[in-house]
Amino acid sequence: MPFIRVWIHLIWATKNREKTISPELKSELTEHIKINAKEKGLWLDSINCTSNHIHLLVSLNSEITICKTVMLIKGESSHWVNKNNLYKTGTRFQWQDEYIAVSVSESMTDKVRNYIRNQELHHARKSFSSEYEELMKKLPFLKNRCG
Repeated sequence: MPFIRVWIHLIWATKNREKTISPELKSELTEHIKINAKEKGLWLDSINCTSNHIHLLVSLNSEITICKTVMLIKGESSHWVNKNNLYKTGTRFQWQDEYIAVSVSESMTDKVRNYIRNQELHHARKSFSSEYEELMKKLPFLKNRCG
């Protein structure tokens, strides 16, 4: 049996980066994603979200691609929120189509865990939108998409 440890920091936003994740929804959503990931054989190390985006630290296994991992978490979670009527605004809960997936070295996992854990504090100083735009300017190749 192979030993594989490939850490990926995943980030995606709500549709149009709208602030649609209430504190109540955050609690239920993150707990559901943890349970769903485990059921699907995904190793979810860390998770946190703010009102308009989510961060996850996952370790890929040998059989599931980054794209498939995102689909299994992202698509299923929005479906689950809507199916259970957890989003009460009269519209459907949706994630934005795009996402960011960045590799993380083993030596940096604690730093990424802390970053994910402290999202509220971090975004009190810098908005997600401005951080995202800065990242896209620095790393234009991140705009690649999987099919």
